[in-house]
Amino acid sequence: MKLIFKIDHNYDFAVIYELLGQGKSPKEFTAKIESSLLKKASLLKRKEFVEELKKYTQKKYGKSFPFLEKTVSLYQSSWDEINKEFFFKTKEVTGFKWKHEEYFCVVSLFNRGISNWGGNKIIRGWDENPYLMRKITAHELLISHVFSIFEKKEFEKYNLSNNKKWKIAEISAFAICGLEKEMTSFWPWITKEEKYPLNHNYPHIYKDQKKLKTFYKNKKSFKSFLKKAIKEADD
Repeated sequence: MKLIFKIDHNYDFAVIYELLGQGKSPKEFTAKIESSLLKKASLLKRKEFVEELKKYTQKKYGKSFPFLEKTVSLYQSSWDEINKEFFFKTKEVTGFKWKHEEYFCVVSLFNRGISNWGGNKIIRGWDENPYLMRKITAHELLISHVFSIFEKKEFEKYNLSNNKKWKIAEISAFAICGLEKEMTSFWPWITKEEKYPLNHNYPHIYKDQKKLKTFYKNKKSFKSFLKKAIKEADD
């Protein structure tokens, strides 16, 4: 099992374009795009805006590329210190194998952190300390892992919406990263409040997150926790 950090302008661009198409603002998905370009989005035809956006991101990548390469190297070096133990411990905690042998982390100039619902490619921002970036990187990987678990036949009968899968995956990622002692050893510098935070970007899941914390700590298995979360969490 391996997480590989890489540069992928096309993937980064595609995600930015998709999020803008969903009406997301830079504040919502932490994309660092100049407001002058965003104003053009409502004035230009779709094809023209795609060309403008691509030109803009390519220019940014051109200027930053040597430094982005260095960041990729620093991130990879830090992650490699925990890579084997992280994947092993996650399989042990969840009781499920990872879906993919290799995962990729696109180091982005624009997006701070984006998971993939069962896929093997995530995004992390380039402007973080190589050690401090570990926990959120693990969080994004775990969301993908939980989505992969929901693909299993035994969960098909629940007919879960993507929104409910996402909510449970988010809460599970917080729990695994912060409530499992062996996991917190990968980021020992975090404070008690950071272990299971209730001050993040998704306040609408706070209620279920608080409720499910006790269930997680008292779980017989991760599978039993997921089934309890399916029952207890709001749609």
